[in-house]
Amino acid sequence: MTTEQPPLRAVIADDQALVRTGFKMILAADGIDVTAEAADGAEAVAAVRRTRPDVVLMDIRMPEMDGIEATRRIVGDAGPDGTRVIILTTYDLDHYVYAALTAGASGFLLKDVTPEHLVYALRLVRTGDALLAPTITRRLIERFAHHEEPQTLAPHRDLSGLTPRELEVLRLLATGLSNAELASRLFLSPTTVKSHVGRILSKLDLRDRVQAVVFAYETGLIAPGGGA
Repeated sequence: MTTEQPPLRAVIADDQALVRTGFKMILAADGIDVTAEAADGAEAVAAVRRTRPDVVLMDIRMPEMDGIEATRRIVGDAGPDGTRVIILTTYDLDHYVYAALTAGASGFLLKDVTPEHLVYALRLVRTGDALLAPTITRRLIERFAHHEEPQTLAPHRDLSGLTPRELEVLRLLATGLSNAELASRLFLSPTTVKSHVGRILSKLDLRDRVQAVVFAYETGLIAPGGGA
């Protein structure tokens, strides 16, 4: 007997009311409960603390408190199984998006995303997976990882606790390979790869694959332009 999962709960944070209304209509049409809307980062943090949603759709450029600081506070409050944040952005290769990923966002979407992909993204992130578009995310991180001030991921974590196999998996993961592609490359089963990825995240105290990719670049484990 299977237990039916409760409806997904979301908060939408954007300073444009028309954008919030459009996203809310899309989500509601697919049975997603929008528990609150927020016009700035401070409202978003308060809404999350009040309603405890599964996912926040977060704009970056907002008054009072921007989406980066709001993401940092929400992720800091949430713990490993708490609210996830998806960044909404107009431009993919943007240092603000990079900063939001290092603050703990589980991925990002362009604002012209299709309704189907928007719903898919929220449901994916709710499961604890990361919304990792390999090509765009890798280009983003390569562009900014070595040109920004040191971020919060790398300085506090040590690679020495990883086994040689886990280091190999992390290097390949950072190039954007999926679990299935990792399994094929390493001649392992997908289940074994998933276990390796889980142990890597646990040992390095990382929330998801996006943070693992950022971490690999910030520590120099993989260099910009480095291939699989």
